[in-house]
Amino acid sequence: MNIMKKIKVKVIPRAGKQEITYAGPDQYRIKLKSAPIKGRANQELISLLAHHFKVGKSSIEIVKGLYSRNKVVVIK
Repeated sequence: MNIMKKIKVKVIPRAGKQEITYAGPDQYRIKLKSAPIKGRANQELISLLAHHFKVGKSSIEIVKGLYSRNKVVVIK
């Protein structure tokens, strides 16, 4: 696995709009429209991060916090 970047993410589901806010070195606060039901919020998070970092969705992996608001994400 070729790790490009490891970031910490705090997710706010059911927000009115999508938004990525820089919260410190390798830390982001991300607002998502989706509810955390059946993985929809995680899918939206992966799509949003892929677009933000200009990589494919397959290059984004949630390595910690799959069912939590606080996550660790690896961008390959």
